[in-house]
Amino acid sequence: MSKAFVDPEPKWFEDFELGDVITTRGRTVDIGDITSFAGLTGDHYQLHTDAAFMEGNRFGQRIAHGPLTFSLAVGLVGLSGFYGDAITALIEITALKATQPVFAGDTLHVVATVTNHDASGPKYGTLGVTYSVRNQSGDEVMIFLQTMLAKRHKLEG
Repeated sequence: MSKAFVDPEPKWFEDFELGDVITTRGRTVDIGDITSFAGLTGDHYQLHTDAAFMEGNRFGQRIAHGPLTFSLAVGLVGLSGFYGDAITALIEITALKATQPVFAGDTLHVVATVTNHDASGPKYGTLGVTYSVRNQSGDEVMIFLQTMLAKRHKLEG
């Protein structure tokens, strides 16, 4: 009998090293994503929902919400299996910058790089991963640092 899902690969803090990199597959943002996100969050600002208004704007068309781009990036890395089952908690998101707009029709992927690896705790290590979110042209549209707790395999003490 086949499973409807696949369990994440067992992983531990010790499986990650500074400089580890994963490039995710792409995901195309469509107008339905933008509209649904506006409905979900209540953010119906004209930049995201008013095509006529945006025709006269510097972008010329509706743009995706920054938090939508962020959410898609987190999801793409999660779906890649990069973390396996190692992550136990999110600590913080820092240095988030939206560097270019994301439009319906853009295909995003993430280049995620381990930039912090701190084994200071006996049960958990701190893992910092920089997410560079890029469009189909390879242009960076968002960057941020996600810091998480990862379970340790070799418990100290």
